[in-house]
Formats: sequence, structure tokens, C-alpha cells
Amino acid sequence: MTLHNGREFLSIPGPTTVPDEVLSAMHRPATDIYSGELVAITESVLQDLKTVFKTTGNTYIYISNGHGGWEAALTNVLSRGDKILVCESGRFALGWGDVGKFLGVDAEILPGDWRSAVDPNELEARLRADKDGDIKAVLCVQIDTASGVVNDIPAIRNAIDAVGHEALLMVDAIASLACMPFDMDTWGVDVAVAGSQKGLMTPPGLAFVAVNQKAKARHANAGLRSPYWDWTKREGEEHYMKFSGTPPVQMLFGIRKALDMLFDEGLEHVFERHRLLAGATWAAVSEWRQGGAFDFNITEAAQRSVTVTTIRMINDEEPALLLKFCKEQLGTVLGIGIGEIGSSAFRIAHMGHVNAPMMMGTLGAIEIGLCATGIAHGTYGVPGGVRAAAAFLGDELSLLK
Repeated sequence: MTLHNGREFLSIPGPTTVPDEVLSAMHRPATDIYSGELVAITESVLQDLKTVFKTTGNTYIYISNGHGGWEAALTNVLSRGDKILVCESGRFALGWGDVGKFLGVDAEILPGDWRSAVDPNELEARLRADKDGDIKAVLCVQIDTASGVVNDIPAIRNAIDAVGHEALLMVDAIASLACMPFDMDTWGVDVAVAGSQKGLMTPPGLAFVAVNQKAKARHANAGLRSPYWDWTKREGEEHYMKFSGTPPVQMLFGIRKALDMLFDEGLEHVFERHRLLAGATWAAVSEWRQGGAFDFNITEAAQRSVTVTTIRMINDEEPALLLKFCKEQLGTVLGIGIGEIGSSAFRIAHMGHVNAPMMMGTLGAIEIGLCATGIAHGTYGVPGGVRAAAAFLGDELSLLK
């Protein structure tokens, strides 16, 4: 007996559910890549990405995943032997630093942990000690989908400015862009990286990089520049130069539709939707954790991301049975733990094309799974997570206020 049949709920932090409208926009034959509609779409996407990043700088599209975006960012502003400072708060800034190491960059880690955000004071102290200005760039993520943390990007910028350091601020916004505010110019971000498969609601395959004039000035003398990633080559007049070759035709139609949907909803409304669905998830987990079997990975509520909640099992118990039950019996796919918390954690995504019924369905499936697998949850063993989530949303959306 299974309740799996029906539409599967994909509740992993990327790739996220792709809207039917985006899939339909992509479902079309090949088209002329040298003139006409596709050229106009490329120009409009590059322009509208500036709106999403909130920048007047340049934007670039790469046929790649986020790791390709990392490499594009690094190779365009750095030279072999340059030092970068990587701010640890989970897995993904460290992964970005590893790409730098492979390219011949000296990647120093600013130690952190997987249960809290980057400490701007520690960053400031490290930069203050860099008397000779050896550090050329500071790398961090806005949201780390492994740990579930959100970093305070303005505070990190302020730490750099407090020292008067000239390091570039490079931010991975892959798990945050189009889900929460990102204000590149106001915050002083020099290079930002994003991908198509999360808040931008399009299948994996596109990476986006936004850069300001300070980064462009560094680009002029970067020794790691290569033909495919190079910003200068991608600014050529011919359409194919925007992609260093054949453009990703169907993906461009998809991202165009996704951007239209985001703008139709309104970015501020998109951000509020994510805040509410994250709040509902936290309300449920706050109730379930009373059973003593698990807890939030991120200890401070203000540092929990609005796109993914990471749950850490207590005493390193494994949630594998819960994940297996939810997938096979209920048709709900939860995120596995990754990195150093690996098998002792699981993740609940609430990003991208998701609404209240989808989120409540996911939380309901988890509560059923907790009951079925015997994992202690709730107060005095009484399940109440779904009720708490519903109460949170009902209160936030109350027509009686």
C-alpha cells in the first residue's frame, strides 16, 4: 500500500519545481540564433537580471551550473598566486574556495562553523591584520543550502570598509536571488553569482554573474582569464559572443518566462511569500523539536534562511528511514544532509515556485513520516507541527487584523 501516486512534491533546495508555464515556454523547436526573437530575448534577460540583482553593472549568462558561475567570477578578476579569503558558514563558500585552489589561487579560510553566520568582527580583524593588502577578494554566500544559514551581506561589506581594505566582495547568491532581498549596488557587492535552478524557477543549466566597475577594473589585468569565461569577449556585438558559441535556445525562452512571472508577482511579494512559507516551516519544526529527537541546525532564528531549513538529528541519529518513507510512501522528496553534517541531517526547501498548499503538504508528509517511523516529536508525543504552521499562516494573513 502506498500514497505515492499523484504529483510528487519536490522539497529539495535545488533544482526546485519548474512552473508549467516555464516548461511550456521551453517546449518549442529550434530557432534562428543570429537574428530576431532570440536576440531580443537575450538582451531583455541581461537587462532584467540587473533588476533582480539591483545593479547598474554588467550581467553575463553562462551555459553552466553554479560551479561554472564560480569559475567565471574567479577567472575574470584574479591571477595565479593571488590570495582570497573564504568565509566559512557551511559547504558552499568552501567549495568556491576549492575552485580557486584548483586554478592556482591561494585560498585562505576564515574559520566559522556550520551552525551560525559569518562573524563580521572576525572578518574585520583578519583584514586589519592584512597590512600589505595581500587579500584580493573576500568570498561568501548569502545563503548556504547545506547549513541553512543566511549571512548579513551589508555587515560583511561594512567590515571590509571599516578597514579601508580594497578586497573585492564576491557573493554567491545562488540560493537567495529572487527569494529574498539582494541589493548589489547599495550593499557594495563587487561580483555576484546566481543560477537558474532555484529562485529563478528554471531547470539547471544557466549561471549568471553580475559585476560592478571596480570588478571590471580588476578584470583588465586578471591573469586567469580564459576564452569561454571572459567578460570582454562576451561583450562583443555578435549574438553568439554573449555565450561564447551557440546560445542555450530553449533555456533562454524558459528564463524569459520565469522572469516575467517574477515581475508579474512583484519581487517584494515574492520575498514576502518566501518569508511566510519559511515562517510556517519554522513553526512546525519548533513544535516537532519538543520531542527531543532533532533541532534546527542554525541555532539563532535570525540567521535561518528563508529558502531552506536544515534539521540536525540529536545524538547523530540518521533520518534515512524518514526520508525513505516520505519519498516512497507519500511522494514527498526531502533534501538529504550534505557536507560535514551528512547523514545526521535533512533539509526542507521552501524556495522558488512554491505556495501554501505545497508547503503545508510537505509539512503534513513529514509529520506523517515522524509518526510512522517512531521519531519522537511534539509536546508529550502529540503531533502539532502542521497545526502550528497553519496557525502561523492564519495569523499572518488574518483578514481581522
